[in-house]
Amino acid sequence: MNRRHLLAVSLATPFIRPAGAQTLVRASLRLKWLTQAQFAGFYMALQKGYYREAGIDLTINPGGPNLLTENLVASGADTFGLSGGTDSVFAARERSLPIVCAGVMHQQTPFVFVARADGPIRTLADFRGKTITTWFTGANFVLLGMLAQAGLNRGDFTMQPQQVSVQPFVDRQVDVVTATRYNEFFTLMSRVGRENLRSFVPDEHGITFPRDTVIVSEQTARDRPQLVQGFLRATIRGWRDALADNKAGVDSVMSVAPTLNRPHQEFMLVEAGKLMVAGGAARNGLFWIDRPVIQAAHDFFLRNEVIKTPLDLSAAFNSSFLEALPAADRMA
Repeated sequence: MNRRHLLAVSLATPFIRPAGAQTLVRASLRLKWLTQAQFAGFYMALQKGYYREAGIDLTINPGGPNLLTENLVASGADTFGLSGGTDSVFAARERSLPIVCAGVMHQQTPFVFVARADGPIRTLADFRGKTITTWFTGANFVLLGMLAQAGLNRGDFTMQPQQVSVQPFVDRQVDVVTATRYNEFFTLMSRVGRENLRSFVPDEHGITFPRDTVIVSEQTARDRPQLVQGFLRATIRGWRDALADNKAGVDSVMSVAPTLNRPHQEFMLVEAGKLMVAGGAARNGLFWIDRPVIQAAHDFFLRNEVIKTPLDLSAAFNSSFLEALPAADRMA
């Protein structure tokens, strides 16, 4: 029996172990969305057996439009979760959900605001009188903050909720659309052409919102720190492999979701990787919790009354699990 067949058998029958083998802890990871290359490192770690080496029998559960990762982790339905971002953690903690962030995947704001290069919008001031679509899950407040810095008030433009499709922008029905750097931007490039797009990046205007946060319940963080450390160590190993070998990373995802568009997934992994190694992660390793950046994001939301009262960020964000890992084990 060759090694590949042995691996396939072990993945297919995870609860059959030889006598005396290490007892694995059963755990689950709930993703924030459906299977795609944005999550390649998790699938790579699973398929290479890194979680099992860390003593974890992990199941990856995809997310979806009607699933709230924070609720599932807080209730104990899932052990780990990849939530929307720092803003999702803020919102959950304000609702008294007992979840804790143990790591941050994307160190920079993953979305941008896009206009046509041949249109009249060249600066943020040119958003005046224009129609904008964005996600009313935090991106809207980021844009409002950017435009306020440019001297625009809320009545100076029309802001509408953005649906799944970017077609209204393609059809010139709206002037500005919101796109994640690794997903919708690929679609826009495919339909409109990269040279025909102009992007406005929040980080270039002093507003950074780290997103894709690893969360656990307060109980797990308190009672099972070794489990959290083992999960992070295995996850970082998987992401290190996926970022070093993009083809293998995409292969790991498409083995689970074979109908995905491969060029899109390849683009997604490269762009997601850029977000993962930026900022504090460049110095301290993957999933780093950059506290000054988190504090600035919290204060921005507080000023804009997205959250009503200050939060205890030391309780909401716990970097001790990452800090317990050797620095070399955290680096990409």
